[in-house]
Amino acid sequence: MRFFGAVPVAGGVRFQVWAPGARSLVLLTRTAGAEPIERRLDRDADGIWTGVFDDVRAGDQYAYALDGGEPRPDPASRFQPDGVHGWSEIVDPAAFDWTDRAWSGIDPARVVIYELHVGTFSGHGTFRDVASRFEYLRDLGVTVLELMPVADFPGRRNWGYDGVSLFAPSHIYGRPEDLRALVDRAHAAGLAVILDVVYNHLGPEGAYLPSFAPAFFTRKHQTPWGPAVNLDDEGSALVRAFLLDNATHWIREYHADGLRLDATHAMVDGSPRPFLADLAACVRKAADRRLLLYAEDVRNDSQLVLERSSGGWDLDGVWADDFHHVVRRAVAGDSHGYYSDYAGTTRELADTLSQGWLYTGQFSRHMQKARGTDPSDVEMRRCVICVQNHDQVGNRATGDRLHHEVDPAVWRAVVALLLTAPMTPLLFMGQEWAASTPFLFFTDFEPSLGRLVSEGRRREFRGHPGFSTVDRMEAIPDPQADSTFDASRLDWSERQAPVHSGSLALHRALLHLRASRHALRASDRTSCTAVALDDDSVAVRRPAGGDASDMLIVTRIRGEGTVRLDIGPARVVLTTEDAAFTSDPRPIAVDQAAGTIAFGRPGAVVLDMPAAAR
Repeated sequence: MRFFGAVPVAGGVRFQVWAPGARSLVLLTRTAGAEPIERRLDRDADGIWTGVFDDVRAGDQYAYALDGGEPRPDPASRFQPDGVHGWSEIVDPAAFDWTDRAWSGIDPARVVIYELHVGTFSGHGTFRDVASRFEYLRDLGVTVLELMPVADFPGRRNWGYDGVSLFAPSHIYGRPEDLRALVDRAHAAGLAVILDVVYNHLGPEGAYLPSFAPAFFTRKHQTPWGPAVNLDDEGSALVRAFLLDNATHWIREYHADGLRLDATHAMVDGSPRPFLADLAACVRKAADRRLLLYAEDVRNDSQLVLERSSGGWDLDGVWADDFHHVVRRAVAGDSHGYYSDYAGTTRELADTLSQGWLYTGQFSRHMQKARGTDPSDVEMRRCVICVQNHDQVGNRATGDRLHHEVDPAVWRAVVALLLTAPMTPLLFMGQEWAASTPFLFFTDFEPSLGRLVSEGRRREFRGHPGFSTVDRMEAIPDPQADSTFDASRLDWSERQAPVHSGSLALHRALLHLRASRHALRASDRTSCTAVALDDDSVAVRRPAGGDASDMLIVTRIRGEGTVRLDIGPARVVLTTEDAAFTSDPRPIAVDQAAGTIAFGRPGAVVLDMPAAAR
């Protein structure tokens, strides 16, 4: 039985709200064109107010008045038709006609994640617009769509990490049935859908939940957003229940294939039973299909992804940012902030590819403490890697993507490395065609808060290279401006232009190769053979096992030059200098007899290594 919200049941609609801080609580319901009706609920010892009424139905609106105050939306509302400050709408999740009964989920070894922001991805920025691109995404070769947070947020635009109505899909993107239709259509196209959820803080505007339940936050711990969500202090049992109900509701009511948990390092929890372990167990029980649970976590903590039998919390994977940071330092030269922990050497790159992440307990200058744990028991597929994602692009002052700053040959080389790596790759929307559009930080808060956000955004970059002067700081796009949001919308018409079509063809070829070759899938092994051939080149060997061919990937990330290695009998499957990927190819010369590969500029070559040659 669902714990929170307004849910149709036999005999009417059951309302259940957690409001231990209220001395009195009145439920108000209204049908279109009628006056609101006041109703009383029963309160239990935990401050949970409950009532079942047979004269209300799906489509009616409701709100709660606490202690004689103004009506407020339900913290567990399934839909906010007029935004996060308006009345809630009763939704019947059983009314949708699902067609995905045969869907069983995605094999973790075949996961290729495509992260997208609904509002800027396509068309008018709705769930329906996203669904209209599914055939394209399937043909590209991705298998899992990650939607940046869809829980309703204040205003007309937001990244989603300022969500406050945690159970309600954003009314800006569409109605609940539109999100259900998106998932249903994705499954029909062979795509899984995971939702990005935020359990470490609430947005600064429209967060009514703490006024219902002050125990939702605790001052026992602090986070970058203020007091922590209460997972281990007095009253935490119901906080955990609320969040678990939210997580399972996305699985039950929307058929989501899993969750990406935002900034789990900020979910401070000293309880004997870790919340994330509880969440994993609870969510997996909510469905009869293969689910995927990922954490964004900067700690390189193996406990997150080890199985329960090994003392872990049983998540499927974790964002492993070391790969991105090493690559960015190596090819773009970034050295500020967390990039100060990296030298960008091919040795660092090889070590990261060999073990999943680079920091395994070394001292981090950026964090001023040791970072990371030993990943030697972690299957490499559990490490999610990228060369750009919403954070790594959008948290830059001008939202520039990696391919905006490096030579196209370098871009092709790092894409090849990403999509042949033994870890699970993630693409950020538009990177496949080297989109010209940036992805900027944008908001639409009420004016006084908006001014503070705009000022804070510029202060944030005061110490960053290139933004130390007043003129340069004023050039940073204003998060509150319509133009900032509009600039972040993908331009789908540019895909066929030569400067973009080569990148798209390369992504498609590599993803199809990854799908067809067992050796190139995400690995269940706990290590990989990767070596630095010289200061600018790395080689990765992907074993297939049995009679299948191994794959050898040799990548040069800087300059021209010749590498030497024992190639043996091999067949060139693909190079980033093939004519399909660039209008001015400089062929990569592979001399098997001499054991050399000559690069005229940065690039990568993928070689088929027959089993007989091993």
